Amino acid sequence: MSLQFLTLIFLLSAAVIYHIPVVTCEPWCSAMPSSTPEQLQANIQLACSRVDCTPIQPGGFCYYPNTLLDHASFVMNSYYKSQGRTYAACSFGNTGYLIYSDPSTGTCEF
Repeated sequence: MSLQFLTLIFLLSAAVIYHIPVVTCEPWCSAMPSSTPEQLQANIQLACSRVDCTPIQPGGFCYYPNTLLDHASFVMNSYYKSQGRTYAACSFGNTGYLIYSDPSTGTCEF
């Protein structure tokens, strides 16, 4: 047997024996870069009617980067999380999509 195979077997055995948690990557909801400013603003208004949007206000931890796309992505993701992370909760009229890499930047943690 190869060394790589034996290493894999050892790691899997250790995970089972010691109950090491397996890390799962839950997706984030993000605004499509091809969305128009009007669509992004409508998404912000819809999401902000249902979730806290103070983080994207001046002085908020997600005010920077101060772009419509970044602000929309943050509140769309907040809405998506509040709705149980369902695919439909990220649609926003086909202007939202799921991503699998953390979009957090600086102080803005998604």
